[in-house]
Amino acid sequence: MLEPLDGPNEGIFWLTLCRPEARNAIGRQFLRELRECLATVAQERTTRCVVVRSTVPGVFCAGADLKERAGMSAAEAATFVRELRETFGQLDALPMPTVACVDGFALGGGAELALACDIRVCGRDTQLAFPEMRLGIIPGAGGTQRLPRIVGTSRAKELIYTGRRVDVHDALKLGLADHIAEESSSEEVALRVAREIAQGGPVALRLAKAAISLGSELDLASGLRLEEACYAQVIPTKDRLEGLAAFVEKRQPKFTGE
Repeated sequence: MLEPLDGPNEGIFWLTLCRPEARNAIGRQFLRELRECLATVAQERTTRCVVVRSTVPGVFCAGADLKERAGMSAAEAATFVRELRETFGQLDALPMPTVACVDGFALGGGAELALACDIRVCGRDTQLAFPEMRLGIIPGAGGTQRLPRIVGTSRAKELIYTGRRVDVHDALKLGLADHIAEESSSEEVALRVAREIAQGGPVALRLAKAAISLGSELDLASGLRLEEACYAQVIPTKDRLEGLAAFVEKRQPKFTGE
């Protein structure tokens, strides 16, 4: 479910996971609805941040729906995993910043879903794991690629080979978590982070994300050229002029995404 916020949270969207009867396990219908939400929010020009959360107590996402998977043929399973990988790629490629609000279990595909977000905020009871080895499979929705880029190759191998669960404090040490909610709820902390992000101009946020995400795959010289090209796109915007005017007038800027 997709929900725009207002008031002090204007410019922020909730993307809510809610399949309580299956602990947010990802089946065909769940995946179809997630893709539709991502396609919709990608078109929102003034959206500054999307927060992915669960409203199912004790679980962010339990991974793939293995009961549904058991009834699939080999070809159907391959198609489903490809669509799952593409959907998480769609989340990763959203033009605006994204925050995963992870509370409770994030297992297999659930952990891969969190990895596809830019920033991860974890609650006190968070447990992340990649248990695919014990099912005779491997992470297939981006885990073998995104996890090493976040925690390093050797740590990623150990987590995937063993399937061990990582609590919130280990997640912070490893870099799997960027913030942990010790005294507040994970949603409160995630919204605080999102509000800080939303103070930036929508165009600038999108170009900063593009420069970082695409540039991280390039050599330094190519990355600097990419940065130059992205910066060139903010120069003619009304938001840049508004930012300068607000600075001179000592007030908060009123960005419009133009």
